[in-house]
Amino acid sequence: MIQHRTTGQGPDLVLIHGVGLDRSMWDRCLPELTRHHRVTVVDLRGHGRSPRAEPGVTAADLAADIAEVAAGSSHVVGFSLGALVAQELALAAPARVRSLTLVSSVAGRGEDEAAAVRARLEGAAADFKGAARAAVERWFSDEWTAREPQLRREVLATLLANDRASYLACYAVFATADRDLWHRLGEISAPTLAVTGSDDPGSTPAMTRRLAAAIPGARSLIIPGARHLLPLERPAELCHAILTHVRSASADIRHEPSTASASHRR
Repeated sequence: MIQHRTTGQGPDLVLIHGVGLDRSMWDRCLPELTRHHRVTVVDLRGHGRSPRAEPGVTAADLAADIAEVAAGSSHVVGFSLGALVAQELALAAPARVRSLTLVSSVAGRGEDEAAAVRARLEGAAADFKGAARAAVERWFSDEWTAREPQLRREVLATLLANDRASYLACYAVFATADRDLWHRLGEISAPTLAVTGSDDPGSTPAMTRRLAAAIPGARSLIIPGARHLLPLERPAELCHAILTHVRSASADIRHEPSTASASHRR
């Protein structure tokens, strides 16, 4: 079973991290989120203290892991790889997902974007340390590095501590899962918010708008001046977005099946 921790009281909220990271990436968000929710943070398979990920692991496998530890029906927040896992969970078990917040998610990569992520996967296989340092370069601006150099070192240390085979197996999911999900997004019924930073070079604003357009009734939000690691770089703004979305989704659910609530979600 994947490792997880649950704190707080209120409606259930599940937080899923990105590839190469672990549940500690949500630490800056937990104080605010646990004021309103019973929050479960997980270590995805192959990350943190969870079991290894074997080659060939799929987004469906990772979503099934989440379903094992999540409450019966939860608001689900996924970051990057975690956002793809959250989408898979919403498709496989819609009754388990009360709402979706997709943070820094890729969606419908074009040929150039798909080639770029394949190159990063190949680069990680050839030079894991170099790939980890390149990821941190993409994630941290010079200004943020100057402000929080220790945090940058901690994020790099988390990446370097990964089991290499597990990391590559999960990065392969990150590199390819959006291709399969893209044609199924119209089947997602959970109220959905897609959010990213305006300066995220990988999970771009265009992708986030594309994602919101593909999921019925979904909304997009772009946080100005932010890059990829929103839970660490902009926790207050991200928490506000999550909580506002969850409250709106909960109100809609209480009022269904009225046509007014369906119109409100759109």
